[in-house]
Amino acid sequence: QVQLVESGGGLVQAGGSLRLSCAAIGNIGSIDAMGWHRQAPGKQRELVATITNGGTTTYSDSVKGRFTISRDNARNRSYLQMNSLKPEDTAVYYCVGRSLGQSVYTHWGQGTQVTVST
Repeated sequence: QVQLVESGGGLVQAGGSLRLSCAAIGNIGSIDAMGWHRQAPGKQRELVATITNGGTTTYSDSVKGRFTISRDNARNRSYLQMNSLKPEDTAVYYCVGRSLGQSVYTHWGQGTQVTVST
C-alpha cells in the first residue's frame, strides 16, 4: 500500500512561482516512477511531469521549460517547481505513483489546488 500526500498549493499571480511537494508513505519500494497530473474544470486530465527512479524526466508541452520535477529518494519525496505561472495552469494538481511493471499511474494523492490570477 502506498499513500501520497501533496502540499504547497495556493494562490499566486501570473508570472509567479510555486513549489509542490509530495510525500510517499508505505511500500515505496514498489514505486518506479512518480509524476504530477492536473485537472482543471471542463478540461481533460493532463499528466504534466514524470520522473523515474533513475531520474529520467518527461514534461507535457504545455509546461516544458517552466516546470521542473525532481525527487529526493532519501526522503521519499517528489517536487514540482512551477515558474512563470499562467492563469491556464490553474487546476487541482495530483501526485501520482507508478508501480514496478505497470504502465499507468495507479497511486494518487488527494490533490492540491493551484490558482493563478491575472
